[in-house]
Amino acid sequence: MRTLQRVFAACLAVVAVGCGTESSEPEAPSLRTQVAEVVSPNGRNLNGRNLNGRNLNNGELGSMLVSVAYAGASSASGKALTNVRLQGSAFVGLDGPNPVTGMGFNGARFVGKLGDGSTLPVRVDSITQGSGGDSDLWSYQVSYQGSDGSWNSVCQDANGGALSAIAVAGRWNYLQGVAGGGEKIEDATAFTFACEGAAIAKCMHFGYKPWATVNGQSLAGHHQACTRMVRADFCGDGASHTTDGQWVNLYDGVGVQTDTESWSTEAEWNEAGARCFTSETRAHAPVTCSGFNPIPDCGSTSHFQSGTRLISESPYGVSGL
Repeated sequence: MRTLQRVFAACLAVVAVGCGTESSEPEAPSLRTQVAEVVSPNGRNLNGRNLNGRNLNNGELGSMLVSVAYAGASSASGKALTNVRLQGSAFVGLDGPNPVTGMGFNGARFVGKLGDGSTLPVRVDSITQGSGGDSDLWSYQVSYQGSDGSWNSVCQDANGGALSAIAVAGRWNYLQGVAGGGEKIEDATAFTFACEGAAIAKCMHFGYKPWATVNGQSLAGHHQACTRMVRADFCGDGASHTTDGQWVNLYDGVGVQTDTESWSTEAEWNEAGARCFTSETRAHAPVTCSGFNPIPDCGSTSHFQSGTRLISESPYGVSGL
């Protein structure tokens, strides 16, 4: 029996700046949001416009947490931690000569970087390790310290309650509509706390863990392609061409996600955005990308051998959906 996976967008509020509910008409900033509910790792999915817990339609990038540095980390007791890095989504490092791993980072503090270049303290408040096939997905409750000294959750639900995040190496460009928008930056000095419910975390739950491999093939490219697909970033410039709650079916050539629907081909995806797309998109309107040169025969599974990471299908026009 086919199961459903309903995944909604979550918002990030940092330094008293919230993000609006994502819709075709942006609203004034608020803390209202919908929380991710993951039911099944395979099947039809609901998309969203959020890349990492923020609405890319707002203009408040300067107040958003865009990355976290490994350098400057300290333990719960205030001792400096060195050689800090991620193994998958679990932290490892040294407290003097002593190794610190996993749960040992509970209470650890890091230096978060905002979009305007300023910094602020970030603290790990609790840690939970995943189970089964997701034992490498570690969840973190994370808070930031505001200018008044108070600590507030980095990832919040509709009522201001704390949501967890997954730590993932590297950082993203959160700009939209410009060259480089939505791009992952492989920065060895920084990592991202990916809020649950937004594209970066969603795609890890879909099975595209950027540190993992399938039959010797890295899934890093699949993960980045997935963040483009979830947001319908057809032009690969960070701009989303959908609204929240649109159904999409995705599958790949390595067997992480399989084709579960008989829907129309929407697009083929790689790390840079769509390689081609049809008129059957979640935009429900023509999409035009400057300088776009689509590959022919869009939706051919043979393209998995020549650079396509994912194929998406849309139920647009399918009766009853």
